[in-house]
Amino acid sequence: MHAADIVASVLVLGIIVVSLLSNVMVLICFLYNPEIRKQVPGLFILNLTFCNLLLSVSNMPLTVVGLITTGHPGGSGICQIVGFLDTFLTTNSMLSMAALSIDRWVAVVFPLSYHSRIRHRDAVIALGYTWIHSLCFSTVATFRSWVGYNHLYASCTLCNVKAKGAGTQFIIFSVALHSLTFLLTFIVMCVTYLKVLKVARFHCKRIDVITMQTLLLLVDIHPSVRQKCLDEQKRRRQRATKKISTFIGTFVVCFTPYVITSKAASDPFVYSLLRHQYRKTCSFLANKVLNRSPLNSSSLRMESSIRSDTNCNTTNSIHPPSNANKLLSQ
Repeated sequence: MHAADIVASVLVLGIIVVSLLSNVMVLICFLYNPEIRKQVPGLFILNLTFCNLLLSVSNMPLTVVGLITTGHPGGSGICQIVGFLDTFLTTNSMLSMAALSIDRWVAVVFPLSYHSRIRHRDAVIALGYTWIHSLCFSTVATFRSWVGYNHLYASCTLCNVKAKGAGTQFIIFSVALHSLTFLLTFIVMCVTYLKVLKVARFHCKRIDVITMQTLLLLVDIHPSVRQKCLDEQKRRRQRATKKISTFIGTFVVCFTPYVITSKAASDPFVYSLLRHQYRKTCSFLANKVLNRSPLNSSSLRMESSIRSDTNCNTTNSIHPPSNANKLLSQ
């Protein structure tokens, strides 16, 4: 066993641990925060978390075994099942990311009609399509014996070793799969998030104009306070760009090539745990555990509503809230 294999095995084990802990934490937040359950994006995040958890317990352990033994882990039947799950789950998670980007685009560009445009029924239909889409490709690949152990990735996934007799068909299948999953999701994310960024920048400019007018009126303001306001303007303009770059950049890195195991560990932070609602829920649950108090969904709802009302009153007293900036800051 080479030193590189040892390092890779330790790295994958670390990713498995982080992935399991972070995705389980997302599920706990979903279960104990009624506000998250009421939101349509919560369904897409739940589906994405489900895919990441299954990837963490199915494909990643075999990858570690393959790196340690430098050979085929398990039998052919197990590898077929894991390869089916790998194709299904990665395809499903890509489409879930596309659905999340469309949801955020509608929320930002059409804030007043969002609840009439995106309903729970629409989310269920979208998730149904992602499952059917993923099942079709993974089933075809499995029945055509186009899944197997890939030594390059050290995992059971799409592999053309058994497809030499049908090389042209496998190439067509691979192009169709990657075009209708990776490429389609990438285009959807770029278009929707760039439009979100455009709206966010517009609102930032409007807030900047109001801030500058206020600073001009306050002639007696201390220079340090004035500089602090200007610095906040600069951070506000950069925040939206960083968020969009994180969404798109993480997707490209984690799916090039076909799939990288770090995706299952990064998704919970990119789409859930770094958002304000999830951070607040995690903090609430941590305090409950440390105080050895029972987890109570109703108390969480009460505390969440109180904090939400306080935040809204504070924000509205300064300037009108921006839907685009609110979504990107979460």
